[in-house]
Amino acid sequence: MSSELGAGAVVDAEVAAILDQVPSLAGGPRVIAELPGGLTNRNYKVTTPDGVFVARIWAESGGDLLAIDRDHEYRNSVIAAEAGVGAPVIEYRPEHRVLVMGFLEGRTFGNADVQDAANIPRVASAVRRLHAAPRFVSDFDMFEIQPRYYRAARSGGMAVPAGYEDLAPAFEAAGAVLAASSEGTVPCNNDLLAANFIDDGERIALIDYEYSGNNDPCFELGNIAGECGLDAEALEGLVTAYYGSRRAGRAARAHLFIPVSQYGWTLWGAIQHATSPLDFDFWAWGMERFEAAAAAFTSRGFARLLDEVQEGD
Repeated sequence: MSSELGAGAVVDAEVAAILDQVPSLAGGPRVIAELPGGLTNRNYKVTTPDGVFVARIWAESGGDLLAIDRDHEYRNSVIAAEAGVGAPVIEYRPEHRVLVMGFLEGRTFGNADVQDAANIPRVASAVRRLHAAPRFVSDFDMFEIQPRYYRAARSGGMAVPAGYEDLAPAFEAAGAVLAASSEGTVPCNNDLLAANFIDDGERIALIDYEYSGNNDPCFELGNIAGECGLDAEALEGLVTAYYGSRRAGRAARAHLFIPVSQYGWTLWGAIQHATSPLDFDFWAWGMERFEAAAAAFTSRGFARLLDEVQEGD
């Protein structure tokens, strides 16, 4: 096997050995470049005579604590690809901790790109394509995930932000209101950070299905807003573009899902802070979300937001 590193890449012997065991990436010359991002995977662009691929290599442990199921990720990635919104799935080798995807040519978004008014309808269109796909093989519900994260953190003796439990009544109140007005679930990515949007100039693709599962579509819209820094006007524009008309109740619903998601992701950060070998400040990442959730749950407008969700469109 002849391997050559791409510019700026550092690929250790373990990674090379893993790639040597994956048929689509072995058996010929290749150029390997490490890709930025990825807090639960190491991602590599691998160029071979047969094409350009992305190898996602995950850690040997930790997925269960974070509610990641790699079989579900693989199967949902196939569904998203067949729906024309995700990257093609080339090969799945769980015994080697590798998922191989086709490399998508295009520009990776930053927060400013998602916030751009010109891109809001395009983002909504991509999300609608995903949500119209056949149902995923798994579900994702932050009101089930958050207690799971909390049990893992507490049973593992992990640090949790001071005052976290004080916000539980607001989180539960949000859950009750959202459940009472639910209109069902659709296939969702559930983790649409800006870096998970790839723009080829015509359409936007959505990548990374680690946390994918059937979920409330407004969770997806609200989570996008929270992770990409959309203000209230931009979120309303996203909801309007998604539904095709102004939907006051759905906008309130998406808005309420912002602190709901942030409250849950706070514990994701706490677990990663305690367990991840990566050189990344997971505690600061989690605290940023905790502080945003706390501000929303304790604001004067929180009770009104609950009412607006119940009032509907």
